[in-house]
Amino acid sequence: MIQSIICNMPRRLLSPALVLSVAALISGCAGPAGGGLTAIGIESQYADVLSQIAGPYAGVRAIETNPNTDPHEFEATPSVARAIASASLVVENGLGYDPWAGRILAAAPNARRQVINVQRLLGLPVTANPHVWYNPRTMPAVASAVAAALSRLRPAHSAYFQAQVRRFDASLEPWRRALAAFKRRHAGTPVAVTEPVADELLEAAGCTILTPYSLQIAIMNGLDPAPQDVAAEEALLREHRVKVLVYNRQVTNPLTTSFLELARRSGIPVVGVYETLPAGYHYQSWMQAELAALEHAVSRGASTETLGPGAGHP
Repeated sequence: MIQSIICNMPRRLLSPALVLSVAALISGCAGPAGGGLTAIGIESQYADVLSQIAGPYAGVRAIETNPNTDPHEFEATPSVARAIASASLVVENGLGYDPWAGRILAAAPNARRQVINVQRLLGLPVTANPHVWYNPRTMPAVASAVAAALSRLRPAHSAYFQAQVRRFDASLEPWRRALAAFKRRHAGTPVAVTEPVADELLEAAGCTILTPYSLQIAIMNGLDPAPQDVAAEEALLREHRVKVLVYNRQVTNPLTTSFLELARRSGIPVVGVYETLPAGYHYQSWMQAELAALEHAVSRGASTETLGPGAGHP
């Protein structure tokens, strides 16, 4: 009876503590039928890579999928807890970005479950920028780890998984070439940002980020930045010290909106970036689209505040 009530509880009543209770009682809720291999990417970009490597040999699900909401505010529901607890393979970000997933996994132990924590995979300190998927080195490492985990779960298909990794790596080459070309043409381009979402992409492209990092972190963590940091950001835009404002489309508040409006009034082009995979994109096409938007901003002064529909091909 108690298990039935928890399994059907409305999301608004589900506290973080209750998520752990749901996971602990997971056997009392109906799970997905069948005994097939299930894989979960907590963030949709990881689920996309999982799907590309696993092919037909796993059912893949993403948990955080809405590109119009703040992933930092995600709250797990009982159905999410059930799905994670019953999965054969889970990819989580770490770095404090999705800590609720780790709590669910800890409350529903499974000796055969494969878990890839990207922070641990990359050997990053807890203070690192959590938006690691914008670093060109991250997803190749994730793809390789996914193939290794899938091979442990389905050894008969190991050759297929390794072949998919090679295909995935090759499909990133146009993005790598575009990054190198941008860096040759525009090295040192000064930019402002609202958060450190795409900082690693900007750094790989050779840009110089002038926004105080303390302001970026404060906004990311939902804190009030220091007045001097706000004044410094406003001066960057008002005095045209930067060529572009890189704006997190998934986290908006009065302060970030004021930066966006000041950039528009000042004629500073804006590039909108996302924390989860936009609809219609694969990871590769998403990264290429973000870089193309940056190129248009720097070369033509053109804003791309929202990415258009994706082509749907890796």
